[in-house]
Amino acid sequence: MKNYTITTFILLGLTDDPHVQVLIFIFLFFTYLLSATGNLTIITLTFVDSHLKTPMYYFLQNFSFLEISFTSAFCIPRFLYSMSTGDNTITYNACASQLFFVILFGATEFFLLATMSYDRYVAICKPLHYVTIMSSNVCRRFILFCWAGGLLIITPPLSLGLNLEFCDSNIIDHFLCDASPMLKISCSDTWFIEQMVIACAVLTFIMTLVCVVLSYIYIIKTILKFPSAQQRKKAFSTCSSHIIVVSITYGSCIFIYIKPSAKDEVDINKGVSVLTTSIAPMLNPFIYTLRNQQVKQALNDSIKRIAFLSKK
Repeated sequence: MKNYTITTFILLGLTDDPHVQVLIFIFLFFTYLLSATGNLTIITLTFVDSHLKTPMYYFLQNFSFLEISFTSAFCIPRFLYSMSTGDNTITYNACASQLFFVILFGATEFFLLATMSYDRYVAICKPLHYVTIMSSNVCRRFILFCWAGGLLIITPPLSLGLNLEFCDSNIIDHFLCDASPMLKISCSDTWFIEQMVIACAVLTFIMTLVCVVLSYIYIIKTILKFPSAQQRKKAFSTCSSHIIVVSITYGSCIFIYIKPSAKDEVDINKGVSVLTTSIAPMLNPFIYTLRNQQVKQALNDSIKRIAFLSKK
């Protein structure tokens, strides 16, 4: 992004009402606190508990790391700082960095969700070959692929974005440096980069969604063939947490591509951003913890261990 006269941007935030700002600050502060605590707990449990050393929990560990990174990539902490100090300005370099990391973590998360779907497919449809197919080396390669895929998919539009000129307005109608409001205030011709942003986003969305849908089609077909109702229930329960998280992630993104009126477009964009950067990362640890017996057991064992050591 070229910058001739503008060295800082002004983020308008979510509202001008001071009373509503107080409520938003309290809400975002506690959701961020719960998100960070929950995801750090999952990461810690998968490191210390021997029962959580399977590929599924290895991917969950990486997913929790992505959630913390996505939420903390200058987004929620930066917005909380702005509301508490009244300083709504952000430097050009900080804005560009925020945009890069938010998109990178978001794109990588989609690839990781697709990988987690494939892991569930192998576990249920090919249980006898699961250990061989999902070996430690394969799992590490999958994670590397997710990060590489996220980086590759965002490189073309971001490379073009470095050539954007900002010379008239520096007011971004958002609480973070998002692509859409930044393109609106650029004095360059943004048609081509807008089309590329949409193309890369839709490509990522469709490509990963196809992987998720195909995985679960085969999973459901396999589960329905199980002779015992107890077996079917157990198999569905191992996938339920992931299905809920996938539904929240993909469902929230669908709203971005619904063409609202110009008046509602900014509000919808802000609402989806709050959902993806604050609410969803807070809910995910609870979804995986409360619906997963092994994680609950590992958490209980860790609490008992800490309580026992504290009594010594």
